[in-house]
Amino acid sequence: MIKIYHNPRCSKSRQGLQLLEDSNQEFEIIKYLDHPLSKAQLLDIIKLLDIKPMELVRKNEAIWKENYRTKSLTDNQIIDALVAYPKLIERPIVVNNNKAVIGRPTELIQTIL
Repeated sequence: MIKIYHNPRCSKSRQGLQLLEDSNQEFEIIKYLDHPLSKAQLLDIIKLLDIKPMELVRKNEAIWKENYRTKSLTDNQIIDALVAYPKLIERPIVVNNNKAVIGRPTELIQTIL
């Protein structure tokens, strides 16, 4: 089952959702701001994305700038920050079985459909 980790207030996330709707495939929408991810879920997603936790951080968010930007953080501390403040998570994330992408640009989503 395809899953999109979606923030309706984000234009890129809405574009990713539209791409999935246009694909005529079944998918599940996970509004991760309403239903925050657990640390285990986030670790699974990072593993599927094959990235470092820092690559999932939205570094221009005020929360990041005010609380974390100047600190030297371990991967585990970054993951803890993402769990505590889901707004910091890049979006949209689309998972299809054992593949995942951050839909920036939106066209990347097509590579795993």
